[in-house]
Amino acid sequence: MNRTPEKDPEDWTTGDEPMTGPQESYLHTLAQEAGEEVPEGLTKVEASQLIDQLQDKTGRGR
Repeated sequence: MNRTPEKDPEDWTTGDEPMTGPQESYLHTLAQEAGEEVPEGLTKVEASQLIDQLQDKTGRGR
């Protein structure tokens, strides 16, 4: 039994708030490794989705 099931970011009640500091930091690390830029003004949901994409691209975190 998974006690901390992942919730779809689209269902987050705070998903439209600005990304968190840790999200921003990790995004910049992943983006640097992937040779990509991090767009300005991402929401928590957008940051989470971009993190997933960049983790797939870099092979990190999975």
